[in-house]
Amino acid sequence: MLLAREANTRPVGEFLSAVIAGYHRAMVSPERWRPAVTVAAVIERDGRYLLVEEHTAEGLRLNNPAGHLEPGESPLQGVVREALEETGCRFEPQALVGVYLARLPRPATGADVTYLRFAFCGSVGEPEAGRALDAGIVRTLWLTPQQVEASRDRHRSPLVWQCVSDHLAGRRHPLQLISTHASVYAGVYAGG
Repeated sequence: MLLAREANTRPVGEFLSAVIAGYHRAMVSPERWRPAVTVAAVIERDGRYLLVEEHTAEGLRLNNPAGHLEPGESPLQGVVREALEETGCRFEPQALVGVYLARLPRPATGADVTYLRFAFCGSVGEPEAGRALDAGIVRTLWLTPQQVEASRDRHRSPLVWQCVSDHLAGRRHPLQLISTHASVYAGVYAGG
């Protein structure tokens, strides 16, 4: 009944604006849970997987070339950028390996982060001459699946092996499964 009375005492546009504003404030409260969205490249060549060795708060760790999605980019653009920054090689995504949700406490920092990872497989060219690797990246390594699995205690997260394992199992999904609305690039919701 409150809604009916409100609607009868206020212009409809004013009433709807107030409802939408209140909803928006509630939905963007700092307490709302938000996973960190990341992208990862699963790169296999001649039976070996390309990993990076990087400095982290937990020490030197192995990871798929991966990183956080940045504002204004699609997951495909993000994985191409991350692979280039971390390996010096241009990455050509060919399929989506999987989408992963994992909660990973970080003992060194006390952080408790949930990650939403989009993992893509594809190929890379040779490293670009003169291109420096991202800060924190020590080197790139081509490892056999057995070496990747045997080094699990050095992985940055359990998702490193999970992505390689899923790739080995033949998991591939079309890139068209991932769609990025034009509003991501414009920074404004275009409606619909």
